[in-house]
Amino acid sequence: MTAFKSDFLHTLQERGFIHQCSDFEGLDALAAKGEATTYVGYDCTARSLHIGNYLTMMMLHWLQQSGNKPITLMGGGTTMVGDPSGKDETRAMRTVAEIEANKESIRGVFAKVLRYGEGKSDAVMLDNAEWLTKLNWIEMLRDVGRHFSVNRMLTMDSVRLRLEREQEMSFIEFNYMVCQAYDFVELAKRTGCKLQMGGSDQWGNIIMGVDLGRRMGTHQLFALTTPLLTTASGAKMGKTAQGAVWLNADQFSPYDFWQYWRNTEDADVGKFLKLFTTLPMSEIKKLEALGGSEINEAKKVLATEATALLHGRDAANEAAETARRTFEEGALAESLPTVEIPRGELDAGLGVLNAFVKAGLVTSNGEARRQIKGGGLRVNDEPVTDEKMVLSPAHLTPEGVIKLSFGKKKHILIKPA
Repeated sequence: MTAFKSDFLHTLQERGFIHQCSDFEGLDALAAKGEATTYVGYDCTARSLHIGNYLTMMMLHWLQQSGNKPITLMGGGTTMVGDPSGKDETRAMRTVAEIEANKESIRGVFAKVLRYGEGKSDAVMLDNAEWLTKLNWIEMLRDVGRHFSVNRMLTMDSVRLRLEREQEMSFIEFNYMVCQAYDFVELAKRTGCKLQMGGSDQWGNIIMGVDLGRRMGTHQLFALTTPLLTTASGAKMGKTAQGAVWLNADQFSPYDFWQYWRNTEDADVGKFLKLFTTLPMSEIKKLEALGGSEINEAKKVLATEATALLHGRDAANEAAETARRTFEEGALAESLPTVEIPRGELDAGLGVLNAFVKAGLVTSNGEARRQIKGGGLRVNDEPVTDEKMVLSPAHLTPEGVIKLSFGKKKHILIKPA
């Protein structure tokens, strides 16, 4: 391990955030003086950010804790282009109205882990639509485009991998890295920004910005990436049977978020405590040392601390208590995630396979059948043995809901509306 002078890089290294850096020594010196103003860009492709974005938000959190200034850059302009990184096909084009709506929905989550204000190390939020949408195309080609080598652009993973798979890349996508590189230069001029951080799939785009800054006469710029998230079993992190792990509570409830971390593989508990909580390293090392059934206590700490950071301590404690009552007491906790269905569907008879699909516990009738054969599905805590079972008002509990369970840890309440 490198012995860093700055608290920032020392903390990132200790917690496992670092993948690549363009110049460790130079960045370390800047961060130690509190001069490493840093940005991460977040495109507005959905109403919520997801767990992969949360990783870079935590990097900005530790940056701020070390006395340096974070910038959260909303991609109001770049979302109109679409980042090709990691995609086999062109992203669906968003309208300006959709981008604006997504932007507003996303904004609030950053204040959960960052402090915004007017102080030296207070975070600021900017939007690249402010400069990208005002560019004259001919001036952009002449003043910025001339610094880019197409030969080099073709070697970048975001382009090369798409072409190797013989998947078409549109001209607008090919320009994404130009826009991102220009963002870095613009932020350097406007705010004195010196560092851009992102996932390892963004390395090529970030390095393009470092190089463009050198060619366009900015101060020295730096690049720092974090490893892409995978579990110990090698699976890409951040996916569930219901889809992505969103950060907005209205798209992924605090209870679901808590359960997501509670279901962490044993080998990943220490890694995720370092990345997704602010617990001191001394405490994390004690939790990492737990073995056997005790590892479940470490998982509960991980779930509660990660949820408290994003959704608040009260929501985290409520989720933990809901889980305890549901799993340890077998109680029906009303704060379990709820899916509403039209009352008429239940009155007419709702097939059990369809019910589990509607609840998002399985993705298809076929999967539901397989789980029934394996004894994995339950209605009101009773195993489902007949795939032709029909749910009716007679299945409603005194609380007016039907509890569907997949295994021991996934529960949804069906509520007629």
